[in-house]
Amino acid sequence: MKRLNITLPEKVAEAIETYQNKSKFIAEAITDKIEKDKKGKLDALLVEGYKSQYDSDKKVNHEWEDLTLERWPD
Repeated sequence: MKRLNITLPEKVAEAIETYQNKSKFIAEAITDKIEKDKKGKLDALLVEGYKSQYDSDKKVNHEWEDLTLERWPD
């Protein structure tokens, strides 16, 4: 554990007064925010990757489309 001194806006400090273990509450809130940020960055990278491969994926799909549909009954 590491002890930190932080400054919070007055309304935030008042809002957490009802929590028995403020340190635990703040640590969980920060951990949740970090995980949310990581997921957001990963999602952005995935979208970027999908967009960059769109033309290639479309070409492969077009090449295989006739073979895929060939076996389907009319």
